[in-house]
Amino acid sequence: MKKISLLLIASIALFSCKLTDQNNSESEDENLPLAAKDSSVVNDKDEHGCLATAGYIWSKMNKECVKGYTGIQLNPADKPENEDETLSAFVLFSEDLNQAEVFLPNEANSVVLTRLAEGKPWVFEDWQLVPWKGYVLKKGADIKFSGDGQMGKKITGSDTQE
Repeated sequence: MKKISLLLIASIALFSCKLTDQNNSESEDENLPLAAKDSSVVNDKDEHGCLATAGYIWSKMNKECVKGYTGIQLNPADKPENEDETLSAFVLFSEDLNQAEVFLPNEANSVVLTRLAEGKPWVFEDWQLVPWKGYVLKKGADIKFSGDGQMGKKITGSDTQE
């Protein structure tokens, strides 16, 4: 009988401690923002499932997540020696080279340009990508970006190079 009483008292004591801990943590959590309460709530994937913090962005042209900064880097016209990739535009080409997808800095969506024939510029609305001493990206008559045309390796899906 003593053993049963002792076991019952120990069980009640453990159970009441657990309730006290839960009540304390719930009241502390009320003051925290939602993201701090549960880190699984934080999701940095875009609507296509691309992991933004790893540098992936959705390619309209390729229909997959790509690392946009692995294309041809075009530096701002006012900073031709730019080393800050966050200020640069990047261009990826389709396999047949008839389309060029431009990833502009601070823009969530890319722009897909099309050319009618080899040697002609790629065009979409008032954007033009002109092959001249590398590439020049113009909006209307204004040169916005330019680069030497050096191509980086395209990285898709994961961090393995193709």
